[in-house]
Amino acid sequence: MTHGGKLVAKVLKAAGVECVFTLSGGHVMGIYDGCLDENIEVVDVRHEQAAVHAADAWARLHPGKVGVAILTAGPGVTDGVTGIANAWRANSPILVIGGQGPFRHIRRGSLQEMDHVSLIKPVSKWAEACYQTSRIGEYMEAGIRAALSGVPGPAFLEIPTDILHGKIEIDEVQMPKFRDYRVASAAPQRLVSEGAKLISRARKPMVMAGTSLKWSEGGKQLEAFLDETAIPCFVNGMARGEISWDHPSFLSLTRKEALESADLVILAGTPLDFRMKFGKSISGSAAIIQMDLDETLIGDNRLVDLGLVGNIGLNFDAITAELQDGGIDVDFSAHLEQLRSREEELDSARQDQMGSDEVPIDPLRLCNEIAEIVSDDMIVVGDGGDIVAQASKVIQVPKNGTWMDPGPLGTLGVGMPFALAAQIAHPDKRVLIVYGDGSFGLNGFEYDTAVRFGLPIVGVVGNDAAWGQMMRPQGMLYGEDRLVAVELNRTRYDKVVEALGGYGEHVVTADQIGPAIKRAFESGKPALVNVEIRQDRGAMKGSTYV
Repeated sequence: MTHGGKLVAKVLKAAGVECVFTLSGGHVMGIYDGCLDENIEVVDVRHEQAAVHAADAWARLHPGKVGVAILTAGPGVTDGVTGIANAWRANSPILVIGGQGPFRHIRRGSLQEMDHVSLIKPVSKWAEACYQTSRIGEYMEAGIRAALSGVPGPAFLEIPTDILHGKIEIDEVQMPKFRDYRVASAAPQRLVSEGAKLISRARKPMVMAGTSLKWSEGGKQLEAFLDETAIPCFVNGMARGEISWDHPSFLSLTRKEALESADLVILAGTPLDFRMKFGKSISGSAAIIQMDLDETLIGDNRLVDLGLVGNIGLNFDAITAELQDGGIDVDFSAHLEQLRSREEELDSARQDQMGSDEVPIDPLRLCNEIAEIVSDDMIVVGDGGDIVAQASKVIQVPKNGTWMDPGPLGTLGVGMPFALAAQIAHPDKRVLIVYGDGSFGLNGFEYDTAVRFGLPIVGVVGNDAAWGQMMRPQGMLYGEDRLVAVELNRTRYDKVVEALGGYGEHVVTADQIGPAIKRAFESGKPALVNVEIRQDRGAMKGSTYV
């Protein structure tokens, strides 16, 4: 006879889980005991939000598997809600296991007892409680299946402490079997044929690739389609990195102009949410082909001409084959070259900023210096507002690495939690965080976790002593003399990291940036380079808030 915590660990192992993220809690400690037996690494962080963010990043780095966070009851679960909500909007498949007071005392006011399931349901794909030790595996398989099926997302399982620690004969329990739950089908051929015809009639088409392309693992199929057609391609969300920055069809600076002039837009896993102005970014006369993993996503916020539901990579394969087999010869290279020329103009216009020596440092100069450091094997994490928006336009996604940012919920504080998961998953790669100074304050204490686990993660803070993304529209709307709750200090975050056992440097001139980042990587410690950048109070063109 043994306890249910060991059953949880056995099921996790069967599901391919190698690492779990947690903050120590009495309601769930039996799972840790089981993880020791199953050789599952237990990474304990300093805040439960960070545990869930780390599980989110683990899932992004391991397609087809879930990231796992284990949270104790009450405030442990509530602290993790933000991480769950971020995974929900980002479509990250995670399993969060939450503790609960003893089932035998349900509704009697046990320590940290609350209705977790009702709290989590609105921000998850699946949320349940298991009240029988022998059924733990059954519930876990159902949660993992929900997380990975269709459009991925978070699942939550509550296990009361007396159920988790209940005695059980594991050999008598039927262990669940796991399979690949991901979408593996393509749209019907008649719809694929219709899509090929729409492409053949277009003059200025474009592809807008988004997160579901990543979960379809469709980057190579998209590139083959672009090789066949020379259609311009832009990316957002987790599609960054699915197509190489040096692919002939890849563009990044002319998206607005391309959307306004396009007569056909292929949405490849890109929802028509606020990032696309709920469909209004696209010319009203343009035809739309929308590809996604679930039928319910087709036509949200704007009617589309054709919906192709299924694995996006397989649908690109099908369209490419239809063009080739049907003798449909398309070549949009002239349109592509027009946009390419415009991108070169826009890039030239920002070169002065990218090479500026002004003090405090121009944010684009900082981003350019970071871009010079990034190598093809790095994993880069963006954690901030304005600084990350600018960095994403300058830093090339590493060919063999990854770019990760919060996603459409815009949750700041993901930096070090994402980086923890990335460095543990890929000890052979260097991990770099691009921070805003505001976002560093949310989970910066996770440098302590990095120190304890010996993870040589390097962060670079663009320190403008402000919540810059809020300061800009606030000044525009109410006047720069009425700024409220947006000003910070030029805090020495590098000293904070040094105090936690890491390496820190403080930078005030542009020529110091590159050498400081190199020294940070060479230190072999978790490190932070704190860079003082210019504070821009004027409203940013196209602000989300204005």
